[in-house]
Amino acid sequence: MISIPSSTTGASSAAPPRDAALMEAAQNLEAAFLAEMLQSAGLGKTSESFGGGAGEDQFGSFLIQEQAKHIVKGGGIGLAQSLFNALKEQNYDT
Repeated sequence: MISIPSSTTGASSAAPPRDAALMEAAQNLEAAFLAEMLQSAGLGKTSESFGGGAGEDQFGSFLIQEQAKHIVKGGGIGLAQSLFNALKEQNYDT
């Protein structure tokens, strides 16, 4: 059996802590962006026929934020990866 080093297969070892922090920041920014888009689309609006009230209005933003985080964990829209690549490129070039 032939063993191929991981560097030639594209598989990488654990990301450096700096890269992990950059990716986390990029994902948080994508989640914030998606939360705003979901809210603008009317996702957090309460229905008059069910529930409603002050409590639902106050905590609806938390629900939207968590939904946005799950969208990002599921692959998102690619914004986090683009931001990560740009930040990493800028960070290492200086």
